[in-house]
Amino acid sequence: MPAVKARILLSKAGLDGHDRGIKIIARALRDAGYEIIYTGLHRTPEMIVETALQEDVNAIGISVLSGAHNFLFAEIIRLLKENKMEDVIVFGGGIIPEADIADLKKTGVREIFTPGASTEEVLEFLAKALPAQPR
Repeated sequence: MPAVKARILLSKAGLDGHDRGIKIIARALRDAGYEIIYTGLHRTPEMIVETALQEDVNAIGISVLSGAHNFLFAEIIRLLKENKMEDVIVFGGGIIPEADIADLKKTGVREIFTPGASTEEVLEFLAKALPAQPR
């Protein structure tokens, strides 16, 4: 059976309404062969994890521009653990101060992409983090 790339949930957590960046990432990942589930704007951590559970995703990508990244990522990681989904890779991007990135990674976020990161950087990260999945 041929291998396919992973299923990735992309979401805008919190109150910010700027979704251009995550839509660019969604298109780049889709074009690279990943199966993308985009949840849209204004999602709570509970909504994101519930969708991840229903869609049986391999990874969750979160875009946060509101400044609530520390809470939102920590809550998503907590809910994943609560639902025994520790194998789901969490990554994100947005306006996240460099000083907060190390703490986010300590909570379980695998990678953070700040403004100016290229789609190629995201694709390289995912290629290493998510090997092709058998169908």
